[in-house]
Amino acid sequence: MTIAQVCKRCNVTADTLRYYERVGLIPAVRRSPSGIRDYTEGDVNWVTFIRHMRAAGLQVSALARYVGLFRKGDASLAERKDILIRQRDLLAKRMEAQREVLARLDAKIANYEERCVAWERAHLRKP
Repeated sequence: MTIAQVCKRCNVTADTLRYYERVGLIPAVRRSPSGIRDYTEGDVNWVTFIRHMRAAGLQVSALARYVGLFRKGDASLAERKDILIRQRDLLAKRMEAQREVLARLDAKIANYEERCVAWERAHLRKP
């Protein structure tokens, strides 16, 4: 599969794919005899995994550590699981904080006309 096909399929740029490979987030991609990247379905699965983990807020360093451990095989299963559990816990905390912010915004919007406008007029000055 060409880099253009993977870009389209995974909704990433070619620069992003090259970066993922360069920093070790995806294993080195096989090359054709002429040196062109030839992605496999397994490579696409890695790109998809990395995209999901990045969207969840995982840092590149944590992902690089995970991939490095993956390369060590089954001996690293417990460490890999620990990384995922820690990252899941961090994500859950961020989501809870975002839910609190969303609830405040919902309350402000619901009461905007009757309460907030009057408060803002009384307490905030125009820039």
